Amino acid sequence: MDGLQEILYTLRQNKLRTLLTAFGVFWGTLMLVLLLGAGKGLQDGVYASFGTEVMDFIVVYTETTSLPYKGQGIGRHIDLTHTDMAELKEKVPHIRFMAGDNQRVGVAIVHEKRSGSFEVHGVPDVYFNIKEDLPLNFGRILNPLDQRDARKVTIIGSVVAERVFGKSVNPIGELVRVNDVLMKVVGVFHDKGNRGRDSERIYIPHTTFQKMFGSSNEIGAIWLRPTVGSDGLKLESDVIRLLQQRHNVSPDDKRAIRSFNMAEPAKMVNGLFIAINSLIWFVGLGTLAAGIVGISNIMIITVKERTREIGVRKALGATPFNIVSTLLMESVLITSVAGYSGLILGVGVLEVIAFGLRSVGAELPFFQNPEVDFQVAVTAIILLVMAGALAGLMPALRASRIMPTEAMRAD
Repeated sequence: MDGLQEILYTLRQNKLRTLLTAFGVFWGTLMLVLLLGAGKGLQDGVYASFGTEVMDFIVVYTETTSLPYKGQGIGRHIDLTHTDMAELKEKVPHIRFMAGDNQRVGVAIVHEKRSGSFEVHGVPDVYFNIKEDLPLNFGRILNPLDQRDARKVTIIGSVVAERVFGKSVNPIGELVRVNDVLMKVVGVFHDKGNRGRDSERIYIPHTTFQKMFGSSNEIGAIWLRPTVGSDGLKLESDVIRLLQQRHNVSPDDKRAIRSFNMAEPAKMVNGLFIAINSLIWFVGLGTLAAGIVGISNIMIITVKERTREIGVRKALGATPFNIVSTLLMESVLITSVAGYSGLILGVGVLEVIAFGLRSVGAELPFFQNPEVDFQVAVTAIILLVMAGALAGLMPALRASRIMPTEAMRAD
């Protein structure tokens, strides 16, 4: 307590200098927190633009051949089948989940006097292990019993629900006509993918789709997810190669059997944010370092002003440890209080911005939910304390080496 009282007395004697020194650390911390929060908001916004898709799915689909191969000409349409899926499951390793997806566009969905035209997708229940982040507003997803018994049930997108039932209506248990077939609504989902247009879909069991539209063996697209830790790009290559062999497609034909691998854009986005976060930390820590250098300079001045005092203390028996610890405590105190104040204000500003965006219902493109991770906040505090100690260390060591006789002769 005596040491703390001495430090506070010294700071009160130099109020303006202490205030300006602390402001440098305060401002550096505030800027670092705001930059990190803005970077997190940008990252959340970009990932939200991916919708509800996981970051490792692969979808394979077909078009027509563009090169002749083994006596077969160009323009031949390739059709995927359940047999293809069986071969993939047997011969291609590291497939975690695999599901076929058949679809029809422009299908009439009718409920009483309201109707609309939407996409109908016939999928097995395992499809929702690939699209596992699909959020439900009401009800449930399709399950294995729906698939096994070819039940006449459907889950509909939020846009479909609003069109045929109205806003804020829970349609669970209601019947809709899908291509003139009565089906029970068991779930409502909201998919942000494709800028919200994926919420204009409805999903029905694949077996039900086969009976309704007569697609017994054909598959419109194959969705896959690799096993955890495996190379999704290699899996994609192996799948394409096997399908090309099965359908007599040239290995150089890039149009006949095509694919989209979410791992590629996800890798690019992750790399981009690593670079952005590195730049943010560089700028923020540089601003903070300027404040820390200010503290070091002020401590040098403080040691010079208190040279006679330090000499008297050493003559009275003060050890070098006593001298160093007192000056270090002063440096750490200024740094910690100023830095913590900047941290609290920065977090407060970010919370106000996030609350304002939520209150007005604003959905900014590529920016949402700015925040600072708790671990980052703790790391910043630890860095501040260490920086404060380092800022005062050299002046404190210099003070501890002052000889009492030299100190008494100082001006």
